[in-house]
Amino acid sequence: MKVYVMSGCPDCTQIKELAKTDARFTLIDIGESPLNLKEFLRLRDTHPAFARVKERGTIGIPCFVQADGSIVFSIDRLTDVSVTDVAADDVPTGAACSLDGKGC
Repeated sequence: MKVYVMSGCPDCTQIKELAKTDARFTLIDIGESPLNLKEFLRLRDTHPAFARVKERGTIGIPCFVQADGSIVFSIDRLTDVSVTDVAADDVPTGAACSLDGKGC
């Protein structure tokens, strides 16, 4: 499954740690290249799952694109990953990144 993340995003830290040992995740860092950012923005601009994200003024990362094309923004909402798979209690998490700078 594709997972859009960004270095420096506190909400992405735990996902990035999990992905190191879980081949189900293909991380796409949107800050790593303009092509990655364009791919994410195209998805964000067209997929209806981002409507609430935009209303709240958040970016929408981490963004999990599941095999069926559905999108979720939290690992505990994934259909094929157990929350217990994320055993990294010492990995920091943070408030959702927001466009107004209050979250990250």
